[in-house]
Amino acid sequence: MPSVTVKLYSVLYKFLHKRQLQTLSEETHKPNSKSGSNSNPFGVVSRPDESVAAVNPTFSNDGVATKDIHIDPLTSLSLRIFLPDTCLKASPRVRVLNPESGVYGGYGGYSPLNDRNSRKMPVILQFHGGGFVSGSSDSVGNDLFCRRVAKLCDAIVVAVGYRLAPESRYPAAFEDGVKVLHWLGKQANLAECGWSVGNRRSGGGRELHRWQIVDTIGASAVEPWLAAHADPSRCVLLGVSSGANIANYVARKAVEAGKLLDPVRVVAQVLMYPFFIGSVPTRSEIRLAKSYLYDKAMALLAWKLFLPEEEFSLDHPAANPVIPGRGLPLKYTPPTLIVVAEHDWMRDRAIAYSEELRKVNVDAPLLDYHDAVHEFATLDVLLKTPQAQACAEDIAIWVKKYISLRGHEFSY
Repeated sequence: MPSVTVKLYSVLYKFLHKRQLQTLSEETHKPNSKSGSNSNPFGVVSRPDESVAAVNPTFSNDGVATKDIHIDPLTSLSLRIFLPDTCLKASPRVRVLNPESGVYGGYGGYSPLNDRNSRKMPVILQFHGGGFVSGSSDSVGNDLFCRRVAKLCDAIVVAVGYRLAPESRYPAAFEDGVKVLHWLGKQANLAECGWSVGNRRSGGGRELHRWQIVDTIGASAVEPWLAAHADPSRCVLLGVSSGANIANYVARKAVEAGKLLDPVRVVAQVLMYPFFIGSVPTRSEIRLAKSYLYDKAMALLAWKLFLPEEEFSLDHPAANPVIPGRGLPLKYTPPTLIVVAEHDWMRDRAIAYSEELRKVNVDAPLLDYHDAVHEFATLDVLLKTPQAQACAEDIAIWVKKYISLRGHEFSY
């Protein structure tokens, strides 16, 4: 059974989160309320009562630098980039004070001014949880989890701050995920363009620095951290709870896009306790309906806030992935690692999805954690538990199977 601490926190979490959901629901149904009608495409990406982790553009804290960027002028879509210090070929903590190395910037953070010190790294697009109505890319829990993943996987993590419901209902969050994938491809192409132009030589040296050249041709939107260090051909999607639903959707859209996404290639995805549901309840949905942290009643309310009223169905494509005959066949799904918890009522449907993928020869292993609850590896108060650490390490082992440059030498 879960610890006493988890049980007590679960009671508090349910009380606070249910009140938040009820407040959002009441505001949505107020007379003249436009919330949830998609009349406000800009939307919101966080709630005011959630704790936010400060951005840290240096490697001085735990070896991971972070940066927040806003990539879409028409919506509130934002990103937090997590860059581990292994992006440099030698110790960045030494280079911070060395102007010759290019590891300094006018704003006091890391700036990749010298390409000789750069190292290309895989990219993990991460989608936070929160039932589509809460959570954020820069929350304390999500920040700590992404730092852990960046270090263990030796990869750049891009946490997606997608639009929340009911201000922006389906398909806003899913569209944001696809938009970030295309933006990543644009970044790679801008960087390649800048590199080609910047390589022109005059008198034995480059005419201008790479990023100066890029800016002069009007491509000032290039993100230097990604341009210098990201290898988009090794892209992994990682979704937590409702974020897993988004990741699964984005993965299938990536397969449909094919070469239109070049040079981005989604090589795998990780779905952590996905927020799946359906009209016919599974055994776990009946037996664990009132389980810890996030019970089924809360989930139903969240789905009502997320899906437009005219589209509401527990078998909606966003909610139930195992309904046959919907779009791209399952056999085209990228390799998929699914994480489930023993005391999570959503577990059976996630297990069923894993089984369906394996039936069509998709690499889809299942990690089932004993005595664990929903969000056991990502919730801020549980991140320091041995189970949370073990889960992150298990994910890293499997992910490296697909992001290694030397082939699939990592496996269970």
